Amino acid sequence: MTRKDIKSRLNSSFEIPNAKRAVRGDYNPTQALNGKNLISAAVLVPVIDHPNEMTLLLTQRTENLSTHGGQISFPGGHVEPCDKNLSDTALRESEEEINLSRSKIEIVGRLDQYLTRTGFSVAPIVGVVDPGYEAVPDPKEVARIFEIPLSFFLDLKNYKRHSYTDNGEQRIFHAITYNGHYIWGATAGIIKNFREALLG
Repeated sequence: MTRKDIKSRLNSSFEIPNAKRAVRGDYNPTQALNGKNLISAAVLVPVIDHPNEMTLLLTQRTENLSTHGGQISFPGGHVEPCDKNLSDTALRESEEEINLSRSKIEIVGRLDQYLTRTGFSVAPIVGVVDPGYEAVPDPKEVARIFEIPLSFFLDLKNYKRHSYTDNGEQRIFHAITYNGHYIWGATAGIIKNFREALLG
C-alpha cells in the first residue's frame, strides 16, 4: 500500500459543503437522523508514510478524562466556530492534542460519517504524514502516542466482535488487539471502515 494507492481509493469530496456521505456507526442511524441533535466532530486518521511500511498513528487518552478515559483513539474533537471545515477541525485538534504540525500532513480523503452512541457525528479525515514528524502529547488529554503497521489492520482476521450489556441491552462492537493495545468502539469501527475503503 502506497500514498498513491490510498489517494486513488478514497473519495475526494470531503471539502464539498453538505456532501452526502454514507453513515455508519454504533448508534442507530435512523433514530439519529430523525431529530436527534448530534454533536459534529472530526478526527484525523494519520497514516505515517515510512519508506518500508506505512503505519497508523494512535493515541491513548489519559485516565482522568470525563469521557473515554484510557481508551485508544485518533486525534480529534468537536467542531469549533473558528474551523473552516471538517479537515481543519481534525488538523487543529491534532496540533492541540499531540503537537502534530499540519505542515507535515497531506489530507487525502474522508471516510464515511460515523455516529456514536454518545451522540457524536464524527468525520474521519485521512491524512498521510511525513515520517520525519514530531509529536508531543498534551499531558492533560493524551497519555501516549504509538504506531501500528497498516498491514495489520488490512488483515480481516485481526478483527473480533465483542459485546457487553448496557441497561439490560446487549451491545456488539468491533475490537482489535495488537501487542497489548485494545482498540474498540468508534476507533475500531473507523479503522474497519478505512480497511474496506482501501480494499473494497
